[in-house]
Amino acid sequence: MKVLYFDCFSGISGDMALGALLDLGIDKEEFKKELDKLNLKGYDIVIEKKTKNGIAGTDVQVVLNEEYEEMQRRAEQHEHPHHHDGGGHSHDHGCHDGPHDHSHGHGHEHGGHSRSMRNLKAIEMMIDWSDLKQSVKDLSKKVFREIARAEAKVHNKDINEVHFHEVGAIDSIVDIVGVAICIDMLGAERVFSSPLHDGHGFIQCQHGTIPVPVPAVMEMLKDSKIPLIQEDVNTEMVTPTGMGLIKCLSSSFGNMPAMIIDKVGYGLGKRETGRLNALRVVMGTLFGEDSMMEEIAVLETNIDDMSPELLGFTSEKLLQNGALDVFYTPIYMKKNRPAVMLTVLAVPGQEEKLVDIMLKETSTLGIRRSISKRYCMDRKIVNLNTRFGEVRVKVASKGDFSKFAPEYEDCKEIALKFGIPLMQVFDEVKGICHTTNSQNT
Repeated sequence: MKVLYFDCFSGISGDMALGALLDLGIDKEEFKKELDKLNLKGYDIVIEKKTKNGIAGTDVQVVLNEEYEEMQRRAEQHEHPHHHDGGGHSHDHGCHDGPHDHSHGHGHEHGGHSRSMRNLKAIEMMIDWSDLKQSVKDLSKKVFREIARAEAKVHNKDINEVHFHEVGAIDSIVDIVGVAICIDMLGAERVFSSPLHDGHGFIQCQHGTIPVPVPAVMEMLKDSKIPLIQEDVNTEMVTPTGMGLIKCLSSSFGNMPAMIIDKVGYGLGKRETGRLNALRVVMGTLFGEDSMMEEIAVLETNIDDMSPELLGFTSEKLLQNGALDVFYTPIYMKKNRPAVMLTVLAVPGQEEKLVDIMLKETSTLGIRRSISKRYCMDRKIVNLNTRFGEVRVKVASKGDFSKFAPEYEDCKEIALKFGIPLMQVFDEVKGICHTTNSQNT
């Protein structure tokens, strides 16, 4: 199983994460071709190999082009002089009340200002309308929503009221979508991380002086079980974009698992901290028992006073919001009352949204949580060309043994479009899978 380990000894930011992944050997031109599918205009991305503290790594900068900056200057002449208080900020100093990653200890520095804003819905629509792979879209939106959720809580706003400065949004979009593209290009199946290291003190922003770790980062850390270590460095080391990325990517936080190391990449930060300011990402394959096992969070609750229709709705909503699996088990409660036990499997550290759904959509008053390990086959999604069109197929393998599961929604769409039985579509797709697998072996 190919895995990545993020060694956050000097924190993490969006541009450091992107730089470290590119430093693992990704073809820069192929990466830019994928990024162009986003159809985001007004910037250039500069990817350079540099040396910091004697260590070679990759530096990534997003540079706004002249046409974009001129458009922004014209727009500013017609805009009200005060800024929206839901997340838009000056981008020439380290402010982290908005989900961006620029002009601070790790991020980018640009010369102009912008008062144009994008909210979460606009960013998600841009991602949805692009030609990016579905897995890249899903991860990108997941990270943006996590950051927006934290910003909304910090500012006491609805999540859709949080706005991002256009410049900040460009930085964040490039960093977040770029990381998602890199994860796909590397074929990483699991991500692990070290504990996060942050600094201390205060940073200045347009809203005034705020403490480090910054409020949005602290909000994302809350109830996450992610370990944080404060270093004797008088500045910010973990940015909101970096925090959102690693929280959504990593399945666990701690020491590097037993693995055979294939490559090491360094993403360079921008600020001098008195030591190497970089993010290290290690790529390799799991070794021994860890290669077959992964940790999962198990959420359980007993329910004896709800209709089956409501329980069905709850299951669908949980799966749509990232649950790995949802199922009900018939049980008997006190006085032999028939009931069900709702069990939800989730990625450790990412259960908060699922717990909220369970509490809001069911009659339960409490939820049990435990951590379990499970044996897993290596899994990936491939796009298979058939006479009906392209169909996504989940491929699970272990050694020379493979299993295939066509994506239900794709097969359903084909069955309805061509007026044929759904079972026929499944059988034909599986047949192509087995034939292709036999030819490859």
